[in-house]
Amino acid sequence: MPFPNGGLITETNRQYYEGAQGFQVDNALGQDTFVATFNTDLVFYSYDPGVEEYELNNFKLYGSFDGITYYEYIDPYTVVNNVITLDTPLPDEEILVIQLKTVTGGNYGDKDAYGNTVEQNYGGYAYITLNDVINNFMVAYVGVGKLIGDVKRTDVIFHAKRALQEFSYDTLKSVKIQELSVPNSLSIPLPQDYVNYVKLSFVDKLGITHRILPTSLTNNPTEVPIQDSFGIPIQDSFDDNIEGTPIIENRWATANSGQIAANLDYPYGWQNYDWGYGGFYGRQYGVDPQYANMNGTFTINDRENKINFSSNLVGLVITLEYISDGLAYDLDSRIPKMAEEAAYAYILHAIISTRANQPEYLVNRLHKDKSAKLRNAKIRLSNIKLEEITQIMRGKSKWIKH
Repeated sequence: MPFPNGGLITETNRQYYEGAQGFQVDNALGQDTFVATFNTDLVFYSYDPGVEEYELNNFKLYGSFDGITYYEYIDPYTVVNNVITLDTPLPDEEILVIQLKTVTGGNYGDKDAYGNTVEQNYGGYAYITLNDVINNFMVAYVGVGKLIGDVKRTDVIFHAKRALQEFSYDTLKSVKIQELSVPNSLSIPLPQDYVNYVKLSFVDKLGITHRILPTSLTNNPTEVPIQDSFGIPIQDSFDDNIEGTPIIENRWATANSGQIAANLDYPYGWQNYDWGYGGFYGRQYGVDPQYANMNGTFTINDRENKINFSSNLVGLVITLEYISDGLAYDLDSRIPKMAEEAAYAYILHAIISTRANQPEYLVNRLHKDKSAKLRNAKIRLSNIKLEEITQIMRGKSKWIKH
């Protein structure tokens, strides 16, 4: 139900912190079914450790006769809708434990045998699923005597997804961070759910990040047609232009990053003079601040959907902060509870405003209500803490000695 009776937390402390749920058989005839009540659904492919599909399970079963020593349970069983059914019932008072896989293992069995499946569990109470938002909207806003007398659930799903996408761009905490290494090719592919970048940084030996800025000194062509001696693009047998290799990218990749600042005002560069940052360039009028950067640069290559880096970043660890639309994966399809009301207002306005013969005053009122609740959500999620601002501003009152 969208609004269950009682508390909203359904997991026990053991389920939440350990990722484990235990059962003790109290039936002398044995017990063969066990219901998992994690917030995380069980993913089941096989009970047999001898097949590859077994590693795709996101859990393991362990049994114990005394509650102290545990063994991995590998007898045949099935899982349907989080209900585990054993082919052979367990004897009375035996203990069965469901252990979700985590990167760091668990408290039962071999901690090094859990694989890399992470239990997506911690902090989940701060969010509401997109499916719950849809269910709640159907209950609270649709029906006799309400603004929306009747609506198809598919329409609500469409507008709910659009709300999540719009919120992800500038309201929700939809920024993801990847840690990557810059290879010798000086390029890495864009993430699968990439929409736009927020910030790129390289990581030094102390773990401190240093901002990498985009450059306007070069670019990445989206088309590289091969030309004949008259400059006319050459076509293949399908009448499409034959593509070549971009010269500008090759030159930029092999450029001496330390001399780039000295190449700006001279068409052929200063290749024969090792002036660079320590030379004479910029002493008379000063260096252009937009190019005074020793952290390296990057460009977005839309032709190959990659990020290209300057040569001084090769081999370094970088962090890529980027925006996703919130719909790429099941875990993304969540809305912070602080923005839940804004989601309802967005869906309500979207449905009413797209229907024919709706009073204009009603559409305007719902639009204002949507904007106000979205603004409140942004303020709530901005996570501004007065104490943190005060700590930073203390430096403004520092005396500078001459």
